[in-house]
Amino acid sequence: MSDPARRWTQATEYTDMWVDPADDPRESAGEVEGELATLQDYLQGYRLTLTMKCDGLDAEQLARRSVPPSTMSLLGLLRHLAEVERDWRGWFGPPEPRLYGEHDADFDGADADPDLVAAAYADLAREQAATDAALAPYEDLGERLGKDRIAVRELWVHRVEEYARHCGHADLLRECVDGRVGQ
Repeated sequence: MSDPARRWTQATEYTDMWVDPADDPRESAGEVEGELATLQDYLQGYRLTLTMKCDGLDAEQLARRSVPPSTMSLLGLLRHLAEVERDWRGWFGPPEPRLYGEHDADFDGADADPDLVAAAYADLAREQAATDAALAPYEDLGERLGKDRIAVRELWVHRVEEYARHCGHADLLRECVDGRVGQ
């Protein structure tokens, strides 16, 4: 690992940031209006943040469990979020089988294999799109769905919360891998 006092950055003008603000893909093109659009914008920002935290790393670095004894890794986070996207659909629709097996298999099976990395990215993109599509018909955030009558709003907020929490983990994991810090 690099010297903890010397931190790597891609930013040129703002050396304490991940990227220069003008190059940050998470910045919205304009004002976001309304509750649903705000939730969608925040979720998209956290999804991009997670991807940015993984960018430029090889399979070994993505699979590295940087904070022992935890099994958490960046690759495990990609797999975990694919798994929870699938699980959320089961809150208001028919449950689907788990992607990676029993509890914590998303983290435990995150090995340094380029094929597993490619599959994790594909799984995450597919599951995100499926959950987005499943929620798209529900514009009324107060509408209640499924046998537990969960509000659409709660599903959106929970999704934002899950990604935000794991982006914090990703910050620490990435810093342990190569010293690169979050923004």
